[in-house]
Amino acid sequence: MKHILVRSGKSPFHVASPTEFLQQDLIGTNTGNLLFSDSAHKMLSLPDTEVTSNGIRTDPSARRAAEINEQYDVFVVPLANAFRPGFHTSLDRLSTLIEQLTIPVVVFGVGAQAPDDYDTEWLGPMEASVKRFAAAVLERSASIGVRGELTARYLNDLGFQDVDIIGCPSMFLYGATFPDIRAADLTADSRIAVNLSPDAIPVGDISGIARHAWERYPHLTYYAQHTDDAELLLWGDTTPESGVEDPFPRHLSHPLLRENKVRMPLDPATWIEELRGYDFAYGTRIHGNVAALLAGTPSVVLTHDSRTLELCRYFDIPHRQLAGLPAETDPRALYEDADFSAMLKGHGERFDRIVAFLDRNGLQNTYTHGDGGAAFDARMAELELPASMPVWDGSDDGQMRYRLSRLREQITTAGQRTREQARKQAQENKALRAQLATAEKRADETERKLDTLARELAATRKALSTVERRVTGIDKRLLVRLGPALRRRTRKLSSGAKN
Repeated sequence: MKHILVRSGKSPFHVASPTEFLQQDLIGTNTGNLLFSDSAHKMLSLPDTEVTSNGIRTDPSARRAAEINEQYDVFVVPLANAFRPGFHTSLDRLSTLIEQLTIPVVVFGVGAQAPDDYDTEWLGPMEASVKRFAAAVLERSASIGVRGELTARYLNDLGFQDVDIIGCPSMFLYGATFPDIRAADLTADSRIAVNLSPDAIPVGDISGIARHAWERYPHLTYYAQHTDDAELLLWGDTTPESGVEDPFPRHLSHPLLRENKVRMPLDPATWIEELRGYDFAYGTRIHGNVAALLAGTPSVVLTHDSRTLELCRYFDIPHRQLAGLPAETDPRALYEDADFSAMLKGHGERFDRIVAFLDRNGLQNTYTHGDGGAAFDARMAELELPASMPVWDGSDDGQMRYRLSRLREQITTAGQRTREQARKQAQENKALRAQLATAEKRADETERKLDTLARELAATRKALSTVERRVTGIDKRLLVRLGPALRRRTRKLSSGAKN
């Protein structure tokens, strides 16, 4: 039996409640992480292989590294845009763990994040960390799998040539086959799914684009993906009462939330299943659109940075650059301009490429070496996975115990933190008072020493004055005695000069 450890928020077979997702951050701040980690998990699930989730947080301790070395045969690390400043510390922790491992380490689909012009200059401050990570991985594998041409070039420029472009594992959830994309005739009655990311706001008017669609398509739903969105849906806020508004849907005062048209997917399987009921999907979230495509729903990505653009280019996913896209952009126009033929036609070749990458790194996949994922799918079908989270309306939805308990914990924790801060402040104040007392004592001693020195200085000045008076008296007596002789000598010299 081969034992594979996978870096992922949770096992695909672990059914977690919405509150567990939030409490433990099982999605790693973004549901899209589960989509590609579940796909990798399925891909590696063979009859003679056991795949285990390591969790999303990295424990770089020597103890954990020893456990991994002892219990597993390979460590698989599916990643997204890990080469970015926001992931700098996490990347260093991951490198620390990998450097202690003696088993193979295989990286799936890592990417560099840059603007959509592919300028990686802003990654300069973390260049040493990226080099450290790549070197540690390549000491334990034949190559690194990256998501697109930008990341490949970036690593090549850093001196690493064993780089394979394999895209993202999420697109291979069904192996060498890809669902047919359904045709749609978009009307005002069509169901539209939109996905949005707040970091796209500086690039284009994503809020205006969403508002335009919401005004014209009554059955539009916003599929959010971030932990902050889930927190908002679970807890709500007071913006309807305070009047605070934002054009981006991140407050309850936004029309999409007021009308309960926001959903937060908590599991890839239910996410994909729900999107099968929509006629079209679009937006700035790459995995929000991949989930729709896996459901057979036509989808268009609005690219705003390299992490979305290089995947769209590699997989031939229909896309439009967000920059310069007018707010009046209609989903119907996006759909009519989309061509899915290249994406579908090239899927088999791209699948062969990721299989070659796995073979190169000593990993078999269920599609060419196993049952094609049948056992995985059968096991998933037996699970009662949670539906996407809706907007909480304030009634008892089964999560009231958690809300009250969590509030109590937060209040208790805040009280403990306040008491601990007060205790530390009291200790600091005590130490400061002791330092002040010592300083005052030293000041008093210094003042006494200064008084003594002042008296000694006055005595010295008095003695010097006495000496000066004595010297002056001696000078006068000498002049009295020597004066006549000097005058005679002067007159004599004068007479000699005349003669």
